[in-house]
Amino acid sequence: MSHSPTVTLRFGQAVLRAAEHAGVGLPTETVAQLDNFGAVGRAPLSALDAVWEAIGRTSDDPLIGLRLGLEIEVGHLDSAGLMLMSCETLGDAVDTLVEYFPIIAEGSHFDTTPASDGLRLRYLPGYTTARELRTEAALGCVVRLARWITGERFQPQEVRLRHRPRDAASRYASMLGLPAYFDCADYSVLLQRSALSTPLIQANPAVREHLRQVADDMLAGLSEQSTSAQVEALVRRQPQWTRERVAQELFMSGRHLNRRLADEGSSFKVLRDATRYQLAEQQLRGRHPISAIAESLGFADESAFAKAFRRWAGESPARYRDRLLDQ
Repeated sequence: MSHSPTVTLRFGQAVLRAAEHAGVGLPTETVAQLDNFGAVGRAPLSALDAVWEAIGRTSDDPLIGLRLGLEIEVGHLDSAGLMLMSCETLGDAVDTLVEYFPIIAEGSHFDTTPASDGLRLRYLPGYTTARELRTEAALGCVVRLARWITGERFQPQEVRLRHRPRDAASRYASMLGLPAYFDCADYSVLLQRSALSTPLIQANPAVREHLRQVADDMLAGLSEQSTSAQVEALVRRQPQWTRERVAQELFMSGRHLNRRLADEGSSFKVLRDATRYQLAEQQLRGRHPISAIAESLGFADESAFAKAFRRWAGESPARYRDRLLDQ
């Protein structure tokens, strides 16, 4: 049976340990649910959803997500984390994170986009549960790991968050050690271009090549096991396809596809919406007319696309594009 989207159990357990260290008492059944997957080494994303829901409900610290992310260590990221350590430069590590992040957690993505003053590493979350806590944790983790793998020789320039500050902005800056900005067009960390050539303290090309082969096998295995990943890949290539058309491509009925996705804790609508949202954000960074973007994503017209985008982002596509131009 498929069991995706999944996360590496090491990462899930690291979140639990960091929560315990922060004094967050989680329900026994929530912890046990994650531990049940110890034999396979990966857990359904829904199990981590439950952990983050409990963290948000139990902790009285609005920045608990950021606190936990800043405690995650590179060894908690499975073979992808070991690959990051063995890269020769920070730039190589960024490319590795973008390519192999599904080993850590399926559904979400990292990508890069040029900035006038460097390179922006963007985080594209594929979940809705405890979204603000988890995105802050993800970016906090990136900031900490970038410093660690360079022996504290590298400092990101800034962190950007799409949501409003959950606590005083000065507290974000104090915890991160760098400026944080809010109500932005993306979740991202800005890397100075000259810093990408910073050598890593544990660079080892031979080890990296070995780990790459292991990681490639893991990625292939995830693709074979995950109906969700296959659906996401098809929607990314053909965003206008319906559930029935996607099911046909996977040699199953629409009803069977529904059951497979439900077993994985997902649905066609959730996956299609998340994927089309990511594609919409990417295309709005260019100069294509909004009507053309709507058509490429399979919407009946620009109005239908605008309605969906407001539901996803809380603002119109035109407003989103204007904010990008203003930054």
